[in-house]
Amino acid sequence: MQHDSVIWDLISNRQFCSYKVKTKTQQFCRNEYNVTGLCNRQSCPLANSQYATVREEKGRCYLYMKVIERAAFPARMWEKVKLSQNYEKALQEIDENLIYWPHYMRHKCKQRFTKITQYLIRIRKLTLKRQRKLVPLSRKVERREKRREEKALIAAQLDNAIEKELLERLKQGTYGDIYNFPVHAFDKALEKQDVESETESEEEEEEEEEEEEDVGKREFVAADEIEESDLSDFEDMNNVKASDEEEEEEEEEESEEEGESEEEMEEEMEEEREPPAKSKGKTPLKGPVRKKRAYVEIEYEQEMEPASKSKAS
Repeated sequence: MQHDSVIWDLISNRQFCSYKVKTKTQQFCRNEYNVTGLCNRQSCPLANSQYATVREEKGRCYLYMKVIERAAFPARMWEKVKLSQNYEKALQEIDENLIYWPHYMRHKCKQRFTKITQYLIRIRKLTLKRQRKLVPLSRKVERREKRREEKALIAAQLDNAIEKELLERLKQGTYGDIYNFPVHAFDKALEKQDVESETESEEEEEEEEEEEEDVGKREFVAADEIEESDLSDFEDMNNVKASDEEEEEEEEEESEEEGESEEEMEEEMEEEREPPAKSKGKTPLKGPVRKKRAYVEIEYEQEMEPASKSKAS
């Protein structure tokens, strides 16, 4: 038979217990089935034949119950019940399973279940947030890599300098026809030159093709896209056309005025030559009656030929 009082006397303050942790103020219990984590008579899982607790496994909560009837079977001592993820339903399940148990045990199981749910929620929030991952690096490895990089750079610079010198000497023909070294560098340089020339020719061909494609292409430009310089050009063209038309009109007017002045001069000369005819009374004049016009003198600065011709006649 199991006697709880005897077990507690053995593992109490006077005796030794492997799960006990002593501090200056309190004593704690490291047993995973302990409800409160404290070392006392009510919360000790070893000294209580009827005991219950809540545990978390892979993010899910389980209710563990121990009864005196299964004390003779250590493999089946604890009864495991899976609780629902809903908090209210899980509390109802705890009440249903521990309906005839003492109030202290039910209260402590509920309290432990609330603490487990709270830290599971905090774990989920932290996993969703971005966190910095610290990666340890050894100083020896870093130093070794830096030295290797420096040596590789120095070697690459030397190789490039040697290649350039050899290529220049080969182009100049200092060695003549005898070569006691591999000509890989020279071949590489020739290949690079060929590739560059090919790329340049391809670019020129592409530019020519683009220019040929643009020939004959029609584009429609909006009114807003016309620049002020274009508008000024159009205005200058219109001004030039208008000035040309005005000059033509002035020339026509001048030619008409010259013709009229010549006719007037001829009429005056004829009147002076003909003697005045004797008329008895008023006789009607033959032909249409002409009104006398005022004598107008016109001065011309450039052309004086029509006036001289009229005087000679």
